[in-house]
Amino acid sequence: MGSAFSSVSLSNDEASFTPVVLNVYDLTPLNNYVHWLGFGIFHSGIEVHGLEYGFGAHDFPTSGVFEVDPKTCPGFLYRCSIVLGHTNLPPAEFRTFIESVASEYHGDTYHLISKNCNHFTDDVSKRLTGRQIPQWVNRLAGLGALCNCLLPESLRLPAVKHEYQGLSEDGSESFPVITTTMHELQESDNADQDKHLLSPSGGEVTIIKEVHR
Repeated sequence: MGSAFSSVSLSNDEASFTPVVLNVYDLTPLNNYVHWLGFGIFHSGIEVHGLEYGFGAHDFPTSGVFEVDPKTCPGFLYRCSIVLGHTNLPPAEFRTFIESVASEYHGDTYHLISKNCNHFTDDVSKRLTGRQIPQWVNRLAGLGALCNCLLPESLRLPAVKHEYQGLSEDGSESFPVITTTMHELQESDNADQDKHLLSPSGGEVTIIKEVHR
């Protein structure tokens, strides 16, 4: 990617290591029946220094990277956490790192098959730890890439504006993580460094303001 943070080396001082954790969520309760076959539809976020970072869709050429409290991403059903490795980046340096990554993940470039939330967490994990996320987390997108010619045209466009729709435990449809209130980002140039949005389910979603390199 050409980023100054493309490869982050770890210190030999293990006391300085901070865990890099993948938090995985179900997009549908049907995952409980097909997960054992190695399939499922999942959302994932990367947890570092007590906050979780994810990637979502909106209609504007600005950061689609957001932060939430760990294991509480609104609209999804938390499934499990997986320790991917460790980083020795202190909080301030990690913040600079994630803001740099945000410049590569605009909301209007989200693509269900080629650039979704799991691609984001896989990219961040590889940069921080040198390791990929487990293949089963994003297997559906991988299978879609192999059969791209069979997908509807809307899913083959480079900048499909898709939003995940979660399902609540009783099977009813819930609200997406990133909602139409994202139009507030049009005024982001005059806003504070972070944009705070309240999701329909009551949780606070903080959009990471990108750093232009």
